[in-house]
Amino acid sequence: MNVDFELYKVFYYVAKNLSFSEAANFLFISQSAVSQAIKLLEEKLQTKLFFRNTKQVKLTREGETLFQYVEQAFNLIKSGERSLKELNYLTKGEVKIGASDTICKHHLLPYFKKFNQLYPQIKIQITNRTSLNCIELLKKGNIDMAVINLPQKENYKHLTVEKLKTVQDVFVAGKNYQHLKNRTVSLKELITYPILVLEKNSVTREFFDNLLEKNGLKITPEIELGSVDLLIDLTKIGLGISFVIKEYVEKELANQELFIINLKEKIPPRYLGIVTNNHLPLPLAAQKFVELMHDKSSNF
Repeated sequence: MNVDFELYKVFYYVAKNLSFSEAANFLFISQSAVSQAIKLLEEKLQTKLFFRNTKQVKLTREGETLFQYVEQAFNLIKSGERSLKELNYLTKGEVKIGASDTICKHHLLPYFKKFNQLYPQIKIQITNRTSLNCIELLKKGNIDMAVINLPQKENYKHLTVEKLKTVQDVFVAGKNYQHLKNRTVSLKELITYPILVLEKNSVTREFFDNLLEKNGLKITPEIELGSVDLLIDLTKIGLGISFVIKEYVEKELANQELFIINLKEKIPPRYLGIVTNNHLPLPLAAQKFVELMHDKSSNF
């Protein structure tokens, strides 16, 4: 089947915006020309791609399937264009990184600073999402790389995973729970206290739930939040015991605002890692950022 690439180009912008008029404006052609192109593509593919009425445009199931592939193709072309621009000694271009706000704050800030010093003309585009959402963005080609807490059960098909460092989860409490400070506590006893955790659909929450399940336990958390920083603040004022990565509370531990509860059961370590898409060549700027993160001589 020989389909003109221009038809896929029109399809991409209509599907991306779910609007014939916006696609026409972006492509600098008439809305009538957009409609004709979509009609011709549907005829060539012998399938309906859009539901259309006077108020809205929706993709059909077939249209959604096609868009997944066309979107990846366009992102691949854009990646190639960026790589060509960056060949001139990294004097222009961008690196697109997906990471949670917590990982940006506690792990990536010094690398952002150093990278900007080394390549001031390269734009750092940061997309803040949960680790699981970052993987989905990566699969679609919307970001170059994801720096995430690596999920235990993720399907990494077509993805490359590089472990950066080990992270250790702990239970921490504030002054309201001083009576637990010098004791070794079992998980069964610990969950009788108010427990504060991250919301579901995060890697850390998934790890927490699995930890309880392996020990035959189940709870309804006292508080569930989307922010690690707020979780820590609520723990400091005594609203409960939090499950967090130790590195995120180092300042509070040093100031004795919080303490780590000695747990009878061992909590396995996890990993922070870099994930890239095998189907998309890593742009030069992104390669340099990865090299910087692997550089053991970096002293921040």
